[in-house]
Amino acid sequence: MNLHKLNPFSVYRGLPKPVYVMFLATVVNGTGIFVYPFLTLFLTQRLGYTAVEAGFFLFLASVTYFPGSLIGGKLADSLGRRRVMIVSQTLASATFAACGFLGSSPAVPVLILANLFFDGVTDPARHAMMNDVTVSENRQSAFALNYLGHNLGYSVGPLLAGFLFTRATSWLFFGNAIAGFLAMVLTAAFVGETKPDREELERSAKSGESDRAVEGSLLQAVLAKKGLLAFAFLMFLYQLAYEQTIFSLPLTAVAVFGDSGAEVFGGIMSLNALIVILLNAPVVSLSRKFKTLENVACAGILYALGYGLYAFARSVPAFWGCTVLWTLGEILDAVNSWAYIANETPKSHRGRFGAVFNFISGSGRWVGPVAGGKLIAAAGTSALWLATSGVAALSAAGIRVLHVFSKRVR
Repeated sequence: MNLHKLNPFSVYRGLPKPVYVMFLATVVNGTGIFVYPFLTLFLTQRLGYTAVEAGFFLFLASVTYFPGSLIGGKLADSLGRRRVMIVSQTLASATFAACGFLGSSPAVPVLILANLFFDGVTDPARHAMMNDVTVSENRQSAFALNYLGHNLGYSVGPLLAGFLFTRATSWLFFGNAIAGFLAMVLTAAFVGETKPDREELERSAKSGESDRAVEGSLLQAVLAKKGLLAFAFLMFLYQLAYEQTIFSLPLTAVAVFGDSGAEVFGGIMSLNALIVILLNAPVVSLSRKFKTLENVACAGILYALGYGLYAFARSVPAFWGCTVLWTLGEILDAVNSWAYIANETPKSHRGRFGAVFNFISGSGRWVGPVAGGKLIAAAGTSALWLATSGVAALSAAGIRVLHVFSKRVR
């Protein structure tokens, strides 16, 4: 009997060494994600923003991220992944360090926007680096491990952030800055430049692989990948719905539990991460029996159930139950969607494709806070969660159709 088949954690074995380094860096970075889970509460309770104003700010923050992402994608393909990541992540950490010294100054929101811009520059380089060091056969496992690393850190981060928010708010920013800088140093020290050279791109262009290099402009390359483009627009709906767990869920927790809402929300986010830690490997091991798009569609069903039931939850255990459902969906979504994207992205355009995909799908993060804030103001949190459930279900149906169509094309 093959014991590896009985051990779901065997999916993490035999990966390239840079993947393990990036996993450790992700753990460090995830532990220090203090600011964004509590940004809604920081804006409303520390700076005096209304829910609508906070939603507009998060919209503006998301808009600021994407020019950085487009610039970062171009730079990652021309200058290299490692150089771009080192400079941009250092600048991102510096902006948060400055926020820690400024307290409740009006300059803090401006620096948060600057952080989002530099974070946008960093992400295409980081994603392209992960694609460079993996191949189609091991990408699902590699992304699963990286996703696990994020949640290992995130299982601790929100608990610490919930404590710091009420007692030492400035350390939300200091802690986030320190973790981001350490994660960058770890990757820079142990992972070399991964950008494919000209000879490698020429060999790739002659292969029959789905991620083979292509000639031509970014626009030509994107239009040639119509299935991936459709997937990006469907993921827009997932992102719009998922953003409510960051923007609307803390407001819902405060509405239901009052002054203890911030700590309840921190506990929910840690539960989310703990479920990923415990169930990531088993879920990934089981999902490998199915096609990536099938798994992503199933994720949407779990999203719809988890989000919709928040409309009726009035106790902490009920909130936990909803969180379990959408977290299972998150595992399927995170691992399989990035594997599908990586396998369909031309090797010659990885940085730029990552930026374009983030721009299209991530636009849901622009719309989510604004729509959520207005819907809560007009109809309350219950209506918000029912609408969010519907959006997730609609996207799941679209992804299922895309899967069927892709099979027919092949």
